[in-house]
Amino acid sequence: MNGTPRGLNRFLLVLTGLLLLALGAALAVLVAVPSVARWWQQWAGPQVQWLGELAARTRLAPGSGSWIWLVVAACLLVVVVSMVTWVANQGKGRTNILFQRDGTDDDAAVGKVALSSAVAEQSLKAALLERGDLTGVSVTSYDFRGQACVRVRVLPRQGVAPQEVAADIGSLVDALDALLGLQVPVLVSIGSGARSRFTKAERVR
Repeated sequence: MNGTPRGLNRFLLVLTGLLLLALGAALAVLVAVPSVARWWQQWAGPQVQWLGELAARTRLAPGSGSWIWLVVAACLLVVVVSMVTWVANQGKGRTNILFQRDGTDDDAAVGKVALSSAVAEQSLKAALLERGDLTGVSVTSYDFRGQACVRVRVLPRQGVAPQEVAADIGSLVDALDALLGLQVPVLVSIGSGARSRFTKAERVR
């Protein structure tokens, strides 16, 4: 529902996994196959020597370092900026406006009416937090294809019927729609986790 680039994330994860898999397989072959290890030593020796000669030829001044390291630092900076940009693009799509309407002359009320998404979020969350069969409640609003939607995620305790929780959330959403006078699209997500499995229900004696 949010603006997270899931396709790009999956592609990067698959690419990173394949690269790590290939690197691990190559290292395993180097350790397990003596002929491959000898070939690697014969090939890597001249390459290291060539890199040393290249660094000597590309010095900025006598006795100073090579400008190649400046290029490497610039490339690493580009990688860092790209990673920060990628992280910043995760989870986008949040909205603070649940409903907005512009007044017209026909309504005799020229202006704008905006309903904050916090109204729906806090109302649903407060009602769900009163339940003792839920260990976690999260209510957030997103802009989905130009329309504000609410995502409700709950974590029931172990043994709680998910269909009952979903039905109760549906009743709360219907009551919210009746209160606001509009229908709010709601996505209900019922999850599970270690907290749901190991948390015991509170008892009052």
